Amino acid sequence: MDIVFRGALVADGTGDPITRHDVGVTDGRIASVAEAGSLAGKRTIDADGLVLAPGFIDMHSHSDLQVLAQPDHLAKVSQGVTSEVLGQDGLSYAPVDDSTLEGLRQQLAGWNDDPAGFDWNWRSVGEYLDRLDQGIAVNAAYLVPQGSVRMLAVGWDDRPATDAELTKMKELVAQGLAEGAMGMSSGLTYTPGMYASTDELVGLCEVVGQSGGFYSPHHRSYGKGALEAFAEMVDVSRRSGCPLHLAHATMNFSVNKGKAGLLLDLLDEALDDGCDITLDTYPYLPGATYLSALLPSWATEGGLEPTLARLSDVDTRERIRAEIEETGSDGAHGVPIDWDSIEINGVRNQRNDHLVGHSVEVSAKAAGIAPSTLYFDTLLDERLGTSCLMHVGHEENVQAIMRHRTHTGGSDGLLVGSRPHPRAWGTFPRYLARYVRELGVLGLSECVAHLTGRAARRLRLSDRGLVRAGFAADLVLFDPETVRDTATFDDPRQQAEGIPYVFVNGVAAIDDGRPTGALAGHSLRNPGRDQC
Repeated sequence: MDIVFRGALVADGTGDPITRHDVGVTDGRIASVAEAGSLAGKRTIDADGLVLAPGFIDMHSHSDLQVLAQPDHLAKVSQGVTSEVLGQDGLSYAPVDDSTLEGLRQQLAGWNDDPAGFDWNWRSVGEYLDRLDQGIAVNAAYLVPQGSVRMLAVGWDDRPATDAELTKMKELVAQGLAEGAMGMSSGLTYTPGMYASTDELVGLCEVVGQSGGFYSPHHRSYGKGALEAFAEMVDVSRRSGCPLHLAHATMNFSVNKGKAGLLLDLLDEALDDGCDITLDTYPYLPGATYLSALLPSWATEGGLEPTLARLSDVDTRERIRAEIEETGSDGAHGVPIDWDSIEINGVRNQRNDHLVGHSVEVSAKAAGIAPSTLYFDTLLDERLGTSCLMHVGHEENVQAIMRHRTHTGGSDGLLVGSRPHPRAWGTFPRYLARYVRELGVLGLSECVAHLTGRAARRLRLSDRGLVRAGFAADLVLFDPETVRDTATFDDPRQQAEGIPYVFVNGVAAIDDGRPTGALAGHSLRNPGRDQC
């Protein structure tokens, strides 16, 4: 055998009790799971006292560009991630044409940057997946982004799609799944995807379900209308017959404190009725997005230049201010903004570096201006390319939701900006350190199952997510007593501790605690595409 992990504590991804075994790897596959001390190989790794688990699967990732621009992908491999799901929140870079690609590059700069000199040599989903196959550090699946599809077929207008436009969107979604996408995502607080009606989403999800995929929505509200928004997504799943995976299924803002049980009751009722539903969460309280996401949808209709024009008009600014601060915009989840909860954590212009790490409220006081004025002026100066943290979560909700029978893990991590959310580097070790070892919210084998086998089942990966003979050797070896996230909000780009080995398709990405730079990952494609 090429590699033997000797005497490992195997958490196999099923949730079954941990057992002590040797695990052998040959040609990128798990060749044997055998009695401890029974296997020999070209290389032997002493795993005494260490847990060997399937590589973690990040069910909600925003690495769409950085996995290519920074191919060593240390943020993910160093925390044991061996596969991730891209194309999230209804906005990504395939399928596109030249015009929509330009608009998306501007809109998503706060999420993904817009790297100078980057080679945008794809337009279709299949071409993007082919680009991934040229060399990436982890395996990557992709979701067709519904907002990008609407951009192609309808544009930026806030109106119902015509029959012809809906047909075009269905064709684009079907093509994306046939080319390898695992499903479709939506960002229903982001333009232009938020302009879709429930019926439009049902029509698209019918195509997704027929193509063997699942629907992963960022739904219309995580604040005032959160329960109604979750219920709408369950309704879309029921009506379309499409499996549902709820992205970052949180209950945030003051209006939802202590209400996680209401969400879980809604989901349990649907599950008991036979609905196919899963969800993911990240183990932190603050959320993150681009700063312009707080704007009401009408203010961003038409794309970048019309948005900037509205922000430059005195009367329109006042209308936007009143909606954000007094009534709550749809972009801000229907809750009036507390500017002290909105922290700028990434800017594109060096002259705005002084804003990073401070709330809008604090920076506005320092400048002697109103918070809304600082907000608008920053968006204009940055041409919307600014990211922020939203300090709106509740610990009791986080813990209740992660206990749910359909829960999986997703970082929702943005990798760019001066101080990105630490979840980009720390999500998976944080589950193991804080919520398993320190708080006991989950058992160790149970937590590993959430982060591996359960996620693989949602993705229909028949050879990943378990420590089992014949499966791909996506493996992580960690110390259950010392594993922990070291990434903080002040210093977020920090490698986790207690994870000495990570293997992707049998190749070491982290070897004795050191990154190797190996690019052994590849695209993970819809297993049903050949039957579509």
